[in-house]
Amino acid sequence: MSDLNDRVAMRHMDVYMEQEEKYTEAVMVASGADRLQRKLHIEMAPRLASDPCTPPVRWGPWLYYRRAEDEKQYPVLCRRSASLHDEFISYSEPSAGFDFQTGKRIEQKLIDYNQEAERFGGYSYEELSEVSPDHHFFAYTMYDKDKDSFTLSVKDLTTGSLCDKPQADRVANLSWAMNGKALLYTVTNNDKRPYRIFCSILGSNKDDVLILEEHNENVYINIRNTKDFQFVTVNVFSNFSSKVYLINAADPLSGMTLVWECEPHAHCIVEHHQGYLYLFTDAARGGEPVDSHYLLRRVAKDYDSGNWECVLLEEPGVTIEDVDFCETHMVLILKEGKSFRICSVALPLSMGGNVPVHLSALQPCFLPLPEHVCQIAPGPNYDYHSSIMRFTISSPVMPDAVVDYNLLNGKWHIVQQLNMLQERTKTLYGTAAAASSLKRSSLPNNLGTNCQHHDADGTWHELSEFYACEYYDVPSNNEVVVPLTIVYSRKHKQEGSPGLLHGHGAYGELLDKRWRSELKSLLDRGWVIAYADVRGGSGGGKKWHHDGRRTKKQNSIIDYISCAEFLVGEGIVQKNKLAGWGYSAGGLLVASAINIRPDLFRAAVLKVPFLDVCSTLLYPILPLTPVDYEEFGYPVELEDFLAIRKYSPYDNIQKGVPYPAVLITSCFNTRETRYLN
Repeated sequence: MSDLNDRVAMRHMDVYMEQEEKYTEAVMVASGADRLQRKLHIEMAPRLASDPCTPPVRWGPWLYYRRAEDEKQYPVLCRRSASLHDEFISYSEPSAGFDFQTGKRIEQKLIDYNQEAERFGGYSYEELSEVSPDHHFFAYTMYDKDKDSFTLSVKDLTTGSLCDKPQADRVANLSWAMNGKALLYTVTNNDKRPYRIFCSILGSNKDDVLILEEHNENVYINIRNTKDFQFVTVNVFSNFSSKVYLINAADPLSGMTLVWECEPHAHCIVEHHQGYLYLFTDAARGGEPVDSHYLLRRVAKDYDSGNWECVLLEEPGVTIEDVDFCETHMVLILKEGKSFRICSVALPLSMGGNVPVHLSALQPCFLPLPEHVCQIAPGPNYDYHSSIMRFTISSPVMPDAVVDYNLLNGKWHIVQQLNMLQERTKTLYGTAAAASSLKRSSLPNNLGTNCQHHDADGTWHELSEFYACEYYDVPSNNEVVVPLTIVYSRKHKQEGSPGLLHGHGAYGELLDKRWRSELKSLLDRGWVIAYADVRGGSGGGKKWHHDGRRTKKQNSIIDYISCAEFLVGEGIVQKNKLAGWGYSAGGLLVASAINIRPDLFRAAVLKVPFLDVCSTLLYPILPLTPVDYEEFGYPVELEDFLAIRKYSPYDNIQKGVPYPAVLITSCFNTRETRYLN
């Protein structure tokens, strides 16, 4: 499995996977479950039908979107002028319309990924895609299975032809410079470590210029544009430090300026706004580690990398989860207890030279949200000059809603909502109120607000009328309380319900608690869907993550078992009717829990699970990163090795003990194959 270029070995692997699939089908037939499987497929298929088009993203004079074409496997990337018949723009069919003045269709096809699939041997997978700020070029990388890497191409959107250069393999990141006349890109070595930065001048016959090369095997580099395209930031991470450099986008060959340096493995994002640099980081402050992110700023022309000032004072129980910028506003995504919030602050900041300040002093406007929001994901928001920002709002009891917020007046509207549910002739969207009728109690009391909430263009289409969402604090190992979220049908919940417990607990990432339309078939049969925010995830800040990784990884497994015991002990789920569910590192969590308490679970679904932890981390050929070792440990170190052996699922299977039924699914690519070796 480690040598994807060995065609004989790969064919043997294909045959083996086909045999496993046939075995699974035979088991389903023998138990009579195949009939239920077909019934569930008939139920779920209409709900899983995706929208044929992504909601158009407005950037400058254009609307960009991807849409499907009839009977074709891959989408096409398109754009249309936003000024043509603006009042007829449709979010579901933006290609509709005709320009009667020119006699041409409004839509312009940029990339047909079906043609890209033909170019790359029948398989199309895009990793990166960036339109130049002048809208003349499109840079993108496609996976080349023969090379097992991503190949860079640049298309001239005026002529529709591919540019002669740059063309490169093993490309990991892209950034534009010189207003689209130059492209910076990073290249990985054979171990998939980004270690070089090149600059290519489009239309030039000269070779691409090497800007930076890191020979140290422990150093990784990453580049990105600031929102206003005035700078390219270069993040350099190693086991010794985290550094951020700036490259002047107007003159990308003029060198790099160090603007920030801190301890290793810190999160550092630098933005620029009207002469100020803003830094969003979780680096240690004054030599003391912190538990959450904070915001710093400094004058951009001040070349002393130490002259940063804190912007906001800490608020009890409130953390900053993310920050976004446009020309007129800064937007903060906050978490207060279990609740997520969005607020906008007008720029430039009116602090009168007094920093840091309480958020309330900046007159924040809190944008209205529905109940039970579990995730807020900023959209692409490419247009720095637009005051309309896009977010995806997620909830365990609401299909994902793509929302456009006008930061100038507080108005909002849903531009697309996935998985619209229907039961016969009735649309199951409940009776959620519009933003204008939200209660004041739904806004944070301690942060303050100085904006008026305007009438919304629509309503929040929630399912809380039909499905309940509840929260519990579960004691774990007499040390902490673990957040547990449960969802069930108000109509079909009953005594002795079966349950499905989802867990992740790795990399400090957010546990995915979004509504999934396929779960409706379980909920309507009386199932309880539960989510355990165990240590190792992002349930409680940086310390919560660190308390569930490396030698403390066992904590996340104990937390998961505690949540399972709580569900059964409190009668929320009937004994012997609990199933576990985990993806990737979450599969490790569930599998390890089954090894410890096989009697607690009736079944488990492990999706591309990380099971052979010890052998995988000891295998140097696999494309592992410092993040993987920081998360699970370095098995060459005795303490880490003993900790890994204690929880590694493959190394702790009990003999002679009845195990629950387990379904394992796999994914055959270099990202996930490393976990299956």
